[in-house]
Parts: sequence; structure tokens; C-alpha cells
Amino acid sequence: MAKKKIQKTNAIRLVEQKKISYKEHEYSWSEDDLGAGHVSEQVGIEPARIFKTLVAVGNKTGPVVAVIPSDHELDLKKIAKVSSNKKVEMLHLRDLEATTGYIRGGCSPIGMKKLFPTFIDASAEQYEQIAISAGKRGLQMEIAPSAIKELTRGQFAELTH
Repeated sequence: MAKKKIQKTNAIRLVEQKKISYKEHEYSWSEDDLGAGHVSEQVGIEPARIFKTLVAVGNKTGPVVAVIPSDHELDLKKIAKVSSNKKVEMLHLRDLEATTGYIRGGCSPIGMKKLFPTFIDASAEQYEQIAISAGKRGLQMEIAPSAIKELTRGQFAELTH
């Protein structure tokens, strides 16, 4: 039986274009639960290796992207400091798609409309591969943290409390 073809997202196209190795994981999702708990159960990856992508806005830089473990919270003071902002607040959800090209629950740090300053939590460096959104709800990609850093021109930093 032929495997169902997964629709290519900007994130997947970019990773393939750069010939970077990755693995896709499909899972079922619901609007009520976009958290990582059910993702972890469905794709068989421990929660510490599933990272979420958050977009904040700095008073000097504008949008900044944070890639943090899904079971942690972003420390706005830490991302403000590392991104050279005095103050950072979360991007309003209604502005997410217009800013990044992605929707809530399907926001990948790779393949956004523009290359925003991107910061990956330093905890990612301890893993060979982490899982991030592949650019749509119900699809994760397992990829090396160093590849995310390269594709986003990002940097590793302490981002959570």
C-alpha cells in the first residue's frame, strides 16, 4: 500500500533544499489541545526533546523567535537581554500568521516569511535531534539543533526559567 504523501511545507522544502537530514512525524491534533503531551505520546519522543516555537516582539528589534522545550516557559527577561532589547512581549496571536506565515500549533522556526533573530534554548545542544513543528499542525520534524541554528542563523541561549 502506498504511503500517504505529506504536503511539503516551507520548513520541509528549506531543509530538503539544504540536504539536511530530518525525520517527519505525523500526529492527530485538536484545537483544544495543542500542547506537547499528546504529541509526545503519539510520535514516541520524550517531552524534553519536543521544542515549541514562540514569537515575541522586542522594543528595538521587532519580532524575535524563541525555540524552547515544550514543557518549559519562555523567560521574557532572558530573551530581551540576549536579543538586545530592553523589553520583550509575546506577539499577539492574531498577528502570528501575517508575521511568520505560520499558524498557532504549526509555527516552525524554519521557513518563516522573514529571517527573524532566532534563539534556541541551550538545552537543545545536549541532544543529537530535537522535534520542532514542520510548519503545519499535526506534523513534527526531528532534526539536529545545529541544523536549526544554521537554517535560522540563530544562536543558543538560556531562555527559560
